[in-house]
Amino acid sequence: MPIADKISPAPREVRLAGAITLLPGVAVLVLGVMVLAQSGQSSAPGNNVYAEAGFYGLLGIAVVAVGIGLAFGKLWARSPGVVVALITAGIGVYLTGPSSLPGPGVPVVLVGLLVVYLLFRQPSRAWALGQQDGESEEEAARRGGIEGRAERRESDD
Repeated sequence: MPIADKISPAPREVRLAGAITLLPGVAVLVLGVMVLAQSGQSSAPGNNVYAEAGFYGLLGIAVVAVGIGLAFGKLWARSPGVVVALITAGIGVYLTGPSSLPGPGVPVVLVGLLVVYLLFRQPSRAWALGQQDGESEEEAARRGGIEGRAERRESDD
């Protein structure tokens, strides 16, 4: 199956949010590798660096999957993308405030807020609702959004 058949129609904002969402996922994967690489230097008892690195690996893979899903225009990835963006913004707030590291904190906050902004812009909302041309958001929601459009298409066939 060609890759073009796997890509769903989605607005540019959703695809850009997907590309940006890949950044924290890759960062968490790199963190997991760094923890694993330094595992030989720790001699503290009860320090299970393999579990920690494994956790970071699974979390990073999940966030990368969400970013790829958004980049490919998959509707299932929108809600997890918003959650990842809000968590990213929260990490940036923690870096800026209690950790007194505004240098890395402010850009992290901005990245998280940018993804939230992109996923809640009007074209992104219309895509998520399955809004048709000339239809309001309320009408699309009453119709059942994407599911209602799919049911109507099946009943027409």
